[in-house]
Amino acid sequence: MTTTETSLDTVFAQLAGATEDYVGAILELTDREKTFLRVTADVCQGTFGLPFTAHVRTGLAAGVSTADVRALLRFVSYDCGYHAAAAGLERLADVEAELGIARPDAEPLDPELLTPGPSPLPDAVRARLDELDAHFTGFFDLQSRMRAGHGPGTLSERERGLVSLSVDVHYQTLADTFRTHVGRALRGGASPEDVRAALRFNAQFGVTRAWHAWEALNPILADS
Repeated sequence: MTTTETSLDTVFAQLAGATEDYVGAILELTDREKTFLRVTADVCQGTFGLPFTAHVRTGLAAGVSTADVRALLRFVSYDCGYHAAAAGLERLADVEAELGIARPDAEPLDPELLTPGPSPLPDAVRARLDELDAHFTGFFDLQSRMRAGHGPGTLSERERGLVSLSVDVHYQTLADTFRTHVGRALRGGASPEDVRAALRFNAQFGVTRAWHAWEALNPILADS
């Protein structure tokens, strides 16, 4: 429960505090992963005021740097939209200025990665995209090329999977993309229980969205 929440509405602060305590006690996720899931929710839902600031501050207290958060925003931009991620970066820069944190440097991408070409896009995903539209496949190729090696400020495959499946929860895209992203998390070393933990954590950002995601997730894990 933050002082600001209490000043806005005491009872709401109690509701929010008890909820955060309950999901914050989930053991399968690291503090870094919890920070990433909180910030991902902010980007997907456009909550760049009090929640975003609180989530960045909580991350900092747990050892998650603003460089880590910037890496997350770069990664998630192609799922949530570059415009939404840009708003997150703008607000993050404000938080850095408010807290006296120097803006971290990042190694630029190799220019070769910024042009269309072969990518590490999985064959099954490519085949599905080709059924939809060749130009759209090229878009995915470009995104995959730019993130080859996970890009500057590396996120692990497990982290990328948990973040990406969370985007699906927020946007309720619970078919092909959700299955693909759950698979990414599992390939990255997450156990089925770790994936369930991510969904449990996301319940705080909208319980009805989480309900629908559970209905999609359980059959996917059963098939796995």
